[in-house]
Amino acid sequence: MVALEDVGGSLLMKPSAENPPVPERTPNSYTPLHSFGLEKDRQYQQQYADIYFLRLTKIRPAVEAVAAEAWDGLIVGDEEAKRVERVLDVRQGELCYVAGTIYVDMPLKPNVMDDVSKDRWIGAPTTVQKYFSDEDQATVSLEDDSGRIRLMGNKLKEVDLVTGCIVAVLGTENANGEFEVIDLKFPDLPPQPERWALSDPPSKNFGIKEEKATPKRKNDDVDMTDRSSSGNGGKIAFVSGLEFSGTDTSYAMELDLLLEYLLGEALDPETQNELSHISRLIIAGNSIAADRKADHETTEKRSHKKYGYDASAYNALPSQLLDDFLAEVLPTMPVTLLPGATDPANSSYPQQPIHTAMFPKSRAYTAVPGSEEAGWFDTTTNPWEAEIEGWRFLGTGGQNVEDIAKYVESEDRLGMMEAMCRWRCSAPTAPDTLASYPFQEDEPFVMKECPHLYFVGCQPEFGTKVVTGPDGQNLRLLALPSFSTSRELVLVDTETLDVTRVKISANTRV
Repeated sequence: MVALEDVGGSLLMKPSAENPPVPERTPNSYTPLHSFGLEKDRQYQQQYADIYFLRLTKIRPAVEAVAAEAWDGLIVGDEEAKRVERVLDVRQGELCYVAGTIYVDMPLKPNVMDDVSKDRWIGAPTTVQKYFSDEDQATVSLEDDSGRIRLMGNKLKEVDLVTGCIVAVLGTENANGEFEVIDLKFPDLPPQPERWALSDPPSKNFGIKEEKATPKRKNDDVDMTDRSSSGNGGKIAFVSGLEFSGTDTSYAMELDLLLEYLLGEALDPETQNELSHISRLIIAGNSIAADRKADHETTEKRSHKKYGYDASAYNALPSQLLDDFLAEVLPTMPVTLLPGATDPANSSYPQQPIHTAMFPKSRAYTAVPGSEEAGWFDTTTNPWEAEIEGWRFLGTGGQNVEDIAKYVESEDRLGMMEAMCRWRCSAPTAPDTLASYPFQEDEPFVMKECPHLYFVGCQPEFGTKVVTGPDGQNLRLLALPSFSTSRELVLVDTETLDVTRVKISANTRV
């Protein structure tokens, strides 16, 4: 926070007789793909096993191609490795490789069969931080439509595996009927489309650049740090975990400052001109805070209702605050809103858009019902996929990474995001431990094409890096921190995909 006497020369002066030019907001090209939309008439009678079979069918050719390139003609102990079609075709003592779906059995994982045996209609909520314990070892198996075989070996300790990822393993079956793994392969990044694959390309095409450290720059209430080299085009603002609440007002000033920052209010003309290049705001999950009331307070205030609900338990203030925030932003820039775990949307993946009835002030900016074009205010699914300024974007509200984090000891969220991309699946643990719709015709979580930018919201801290694939793919990973705890938003350059980290602070003085 800059002292008042330090800025007196710029603020404590007579108004200028000249009218400064009003900066115009930079437009952007926006094409949502609607990859995760569900039919309104959804059925839940089908089995969830179809998701695994569809996933294996789609990814198996890619992982088998990687395995064949690495292991065909490989000789170990005078024996040549051969490919096996199915898990049940593995023979004891024969060196072979086979592709299948990983299943990890852990002691603290939620088990639907336990819920059925205890006559529960709804599964008990998961409260554990990790699915594994120090006393018990996890059991890793490989399965396909023919059967399942248990995997063993030190190679499994070198990689992180979760239920639902598709891999190929090389080894041999021992006398106990277990498969001793010598090596393991993933399908790796899928093919990446060219920039402007869905739109008319511009005259120039820019590639991804690595971040460069720059000196810290301060404004009165906004610190801009971790600024990378920027291009000459627009920027996209990312924010996550706004968590508007009807009770917690500890960061209400920061939310107001965030709004002023996006609108360019209370800033000098130079900064206003710079912020006019922000062409879109993307809100990635948890815009409304979870109910943090104590159980005893809830019990006292709520009466049991067998039918309907207790109107006294509903607090409309959080959604009203979010609607007010969006109504202030929307006249000046378009907004894309992804739901999160605490938002008023369905809990199972893929989450469908938050209904526009929740936004009486902002819904005027949504698309006309039945229109194929996106509105100025686009309430989307979670996960979500689109092309912005020619770049392919894929993003989620964070539940997929949070669930994977329960399988592994590491807290490297960027590593988990990279692993999902190399597994070619944005939600591998669905439907085992991540609630999901029981698809039968398609498996939308399979990454058919590699995005140029993959972001995940509601993460413990900010992180970004660029990963490359075997065919020259360049992928920017972006972990978005929750604004309610970090007071941060992120700007991405639409020409270079470089990242700028922005810190919103409200330092008060007595």
